[in-house]
Amino acid sequence: MEQLLVRLGANHTDPISWLVYSRTEDEIIASGELPNAEALSSLTERAGQRSVIALAPSSEILLKWVELPPKAGRKIISAIPFMLEDELATDISQQFFAIGPKRGDEQAVAVVSHEKMELWQSWLSEAGLFCDTIIPDVLAVPVTENGWSVLTLGEQLLVRQDTFKGVQGEATWLLPTLVHFTAQQESPITITNYAGIDLSSLPNIEEAQAPLELPMQVLAKEAMQSGFNLCQGDYKVKRKRSGVLNQWRVAAVLAVLALCTSLIDKGFSLYQLKAQNRALSSEISTAVKAGFPNIGTYRNVRLKLQSELAKLEQGGGSASMLIMLDQLAPAFSATDVKPQTLRFDATRTEIRIQAQGKNFEALEQFKRTAENAGFVVEQGAINNRDNGVVGTVSVRSTS
Repeated sequence: MEQLLVRLGANHTDPISWLVYSRTEDEIIASGELPNAEALSSLTERAGQRSVIALAPSSEILLKWVELPPKAGRKIISAIPFMLEDELATDISQQFFAIGPKRGDEQAVAVVSHEKMELWQSWLSEAGLFCDTIIPDVLAVPVTENGWSVLTLGEQLLVRQDTFKGVQGEATWLLPTLVHFTAQQESPITITNYAGIDLSSLPNIEEAQAPLELPMQVLAKEAMQSGFNLCQGDYKVKRKRSGVLNQWRVAAVLAVLALCTSLIDKGFSLYQLKAQNRALSSEISTAVKAGFPNIGTYRNVRLKLQSELAKLEQGGGSASMLIMLDQLAPAFSATDVKPQTLRFDATRTEIRIQAQGKNFEALEQFKRTAENAGFVVEQGAINNRDNGVVGTVSVRSTS
């Protein structure tokens, strides 16, 4: 299943990030950034038959849990706008109230102006993109249980504070605001750092590092699982049924009947394959237990073997991050490759880098230069950007 994810701006002139992601292969197919909303039409061909999810800036949306009376019925939902009237700075008739999940006596609700909803949907429609799902961007940041999650997208910082709460804004002013908030808490706040940024200025926190992935990839994975959608009520989008589909309906029914007949014929073959699969699984289990007598129980043999092999391969190294970076300096300067984020694994004496270069050859030259300096280098996914390419690189010391 492939998905086109588009992160819209608050205004027509704001840049728009986009990504085509394969959930089946867990792979980025393409990504980039558009200068403004007018350029959305350039994504029409990329969208093709892929479904489109749009992320809206949460700075334009109020996410709130509303306390309901005990045993409140469905009719109370229609009264939520009036319950929030005193908290809103504008007339409730100018606001759209999208209903989210319910938690006990609390009802989640997202409040956004009709003007913004109409604006976002018009951008997508005029660009020829069929999009029936719009999600506040902070709700596409993974949830940290009993904690926060942070992610950066350009100059924007996205902070998810629970299943239906978060803030988004420029990092230059939002980080100081978070400093003030965390300092007032009675106990430390656990923060999962998907941004790869320095959070040492935040007091009273416990930081948890997340896997090194592109921000839009992180958002795409979570957005595809989201159960919330701003496209409700008057803003619900219905796909028009094509007349061509009606013409081919009979042919489709006949094709299904033919397929069912074929499946019946192949039923016995499938039974045999399942029997062979069970026998092969038994042989694999016997071989694994022979090679790793103390392996214990496991559900996925491939992942378990990778874990056991990683334990065998681990060894202490004398190289520090500063020494490794000093030794890698010639490789960076010779190739004009620039690191965007760095993460150091002391147990593996390994630096994981999200690097940007002018082209694919620059990253490949960096790999060869680092290997010539005595390092073990592994390249991850490489993706095009308007001004070059971005890829993940793991550099491990052999000392």
